[in-house]
Amino acid sequence: MAVGIKSVDEIEKMRVAGRLAAQVLDMIAPYIKPGISTNKLDKLCHDYIVDIQEAIPAPLNYHGFPKSICTSINNVVCHGIPNERKLKKGDIVNIDITIIKDGYHGDTSKMFIIGKSSVKAQRICRIAKECLYIGIEKVKPGIHLGKIGRAIGAHAIKNNCSIVRDYCGHGIGSTFHAEPQVLHYDDGAVGASTILEAGMTFTIEPMVNLGSFEVTTSKIDNWTVTTKDHCLSAQWEHTILVTKNGYEILTLRDEEIDTHMLK
Repeated sequence: MAVGIKSVDEIEKMRVAGRLAAQVLDMIAPYIKPGISTNKLDKLCHDYIVDIQEAIPAPLNYHGFPKSICTSINNVVCHGIPNERKLKKGDIVNIDITIIKDGYHGDTSKMFIIGKSSVKAQRICRIAKECLYIGIEKVKPGIHLGKIGRAIGAHAIKNNCSIVRDYCGHGIGSTFHAEPQVLHYDDGAVGASTILEAGMTFTIEPMVNLGSFEVTTSKIDNWTVTTKDHCLSAQWEHTILVTKNGYEILTLRDEEIDTHMLK
């Protein structure tokens, strides 16, 4: 399937959706502390998206997903379903936000560390964030998409971590998931991968494990993905636009503006 190139109008709608998704993470940050349940976080985000942003939480009822955000704690790799489980000191949690505004999607996620955590927890969160930005820095017209995954995977390996292979980044726009698939590891076919063009939009969202890359999906809810060896996992995500000269992070948060300017 061909990778779509966004029009000027579509890109502007993507900018709006991306900015709103980033604002949800900025809004929820002060609430993420010991004692709050992930259900409460879900309700706060849902109400903010629907009532304040007048947008739609994309995960809700997507292929049957029952909540408006994903909350993935400790060894949960992705697709964690909010529930009555309360966050406690030492936890790490990924909050994954996708909103729809005027028919277009903005998709982003961030790791939060609850109180004082272990050195291992801090390390996996840091390395996962580094992997994201290393991948983003590779984005420009004319490169093979596979170079992004090669760079991300190399950094994870250098730090004795692994990249989850069952899930990847994806094209995004008027649909939640589209071409291209953005691998976060070297699959040996870099030269055969999609060549980036200005106007493409996709997510980069490496899931990085302290142990093995192998994962398992809950047979109870058919959504929650955990590390097979129960080691910690971390993920950061941005929606990216390929520009004429490089890239634009459509989901850039306020806290990132001074440290990671657009290119």
